[in-house]
Amino acid sequence: MSINLASGWEAIADEIPEADAVICGDVVRSWGQFDDRAARLASALRAAGIGAGHNVGLALYNGNEYGEAQFAVMKERAWPFNVNYRYTATELRDLLAEADAVAVFYPAALRDRFEQIHTELPAVKLFIQVDEPADVPDFAVAYDELIAGHEPATRIDRSPEDLWLLFTGGTTGSPKGVMWPHSAIIASSMTPVYKAMRMPVPETISDVLDRVHEIRERGFVTRQLAAAPLMHGTSGIPSLATYLQGGCVITLEGHSFDAADLWRTVERRRATHLTIVGDAFSRPMIAELEAAAQAGRPYDLSSLFIIMSSGVMWSAPVKAALLSHHPSMKLLDTVGSSEGTGFARKLEGDAANASTARFELGANTKVLTEDGREVVPGSGERGRLALGGALPVGYYKDPMKSAETFPEIDGQRYSIPGDWATVEADGTIVLLGRGSVVINTGGEKVYPEEVEEALKLLDDVVDTNVVGVPDERWGQAIAALLELAPGAELDEPALTSALRTHLAPYKAPKHYIVVPRIARGANGKPDYRWALATARDALGITD
Repeated sequence: MSINLASGWEAIADEIPEADAVICGDVVRSWGQFDDRAARLASALRAAGIGAGHNVGLALYNGNEYGEAQFAVMKERAWPFNVNYRYTATELRDLLAEADAVAVFYPAALRDRFEQIHTELPAVKLFIQVDEPADVPDFAVAYDELIAGHEPATRIDRSPEDLWLLFTGGTTGSPKGVMWPHSAIIASSMTPVYKAMRMPVPETISDVLDRVHEIRERGFVTRQLAAAPLMHGTSGIPSLATYLQGGCVITLEGHSFDAADLWRTVERRRATHLTIVGDAFSRPMIAELEAAAQAGRPYDLSSLFIIMSSGVMWSAPVKAALLSHHPSMKLLDTVGSSEGTGFARKLEGDAANASTARFELGANTKVLTEDGREVVPGSGERGRLALGGALPVGYYKDPMKSAETFPEIDGQRYSIPGDWATVEADGTIVLLGRGSVVINTGGEKVYPEEVEEALKLLDDVVDTNVVGVPDERWGQAIAALLELAPGAELDEPALTSALRTHLAPYKAPKHYIVVPRIARGANGKPDYRWALATARDALGITD
């Protein structure tokens, strides 16, 4: 595809300048305003000598500024990359240095952390602080003042091979920067969108504009409420697709998840698409829907067409509960990663037949054994998900890991991040989990996600993480950290007995550890480093 995202968005802004582009709280900005503000920021970046091939960090909460800053960086052919706002000062310093950042956008709430590290980042030319311009430190500049103080940058020619960097969460190791060319991310994320609308996939900017008008004429305009953080792929990648359709990205003002605010925003802003993180978001969402219904003030969900989740557990009972409140909407449960989109998916709309971790393979996906053979459906053999088609070019500054994750097999290049699955006789897959956290107990491989799914089916279990801890007899023993429902007490024999209706005996935990709350990243994914450290500490394991 000969499309650069920034060039496509500029054309859309010229075509539909009055249409909504970004909304956060009471602030609604049109496509014309979106482009103008981004162009002024781009002018500031240009004045600082920032341009093609430079990396710019976005250490931002959800908000209109995330989209504007990203757009501005792309306008200059620089490479925007996500920075986790939950990182400590040391983690921020290490990531920005590793990413060769020359500028970084950050919110005022992170000022103290950047004050600690700014002198250790000599390559950073601009620290741009969003919010509270009166309290901007000497080493930084205010976001709104940059916009007010610069004329819009003149437009330039760009390449569809310009990069968008997505750093992994680093929950099982150091973050790695996945290098996505614009052409590849458009092809991988947009193709299924257009096919679902029965429209030709655009190959040029002229095609993009034709699709924008057709979408509006047919009443298909996407108004995506990005409830999950834009700094992660679950909301971040769909937002790129939303913009390229001429849609609108809506965000919540709060910096922590608030289910009531989410449903009020769906109602007020007539959101059509909602991007969330599986059970972690869905449970409070369901509780709020139930409370509102019992109070006689149910939310108006009539605009909501689909809820999308990616990369984390979304269990059948939770899906069923969501659908019971809005039976006409759809739930799209997808298997994706920073290294590829469209590994597998399950579109569901029937509460009675909701499923957990069962998916249909994507058009470019195979399940391959470690020696490169394709798993035979119904054989029970395990394999890793392998995605072909439009892919990232690799990891930033890590050719060895790139070759490992993006191998060429029989002349075809694949993305194989390490998700294991079995293939059923009907061709569907059962996702087992990521191999990097697999537990080897007594010679048997156990995937934490499989045990977690079974535990979450039990009434008293609100959330859980499962890890392997050292064991003299078994090599590793399965330990389950449990967040229990209020008032519930730990009954190990009852838990084990209940689990054995879902799992083979060797998969039942040897240890149960109750914690006040399961730690998860902002993307809802489990933090297995935290879980392992907590389990070892609780069990007195020091070796």
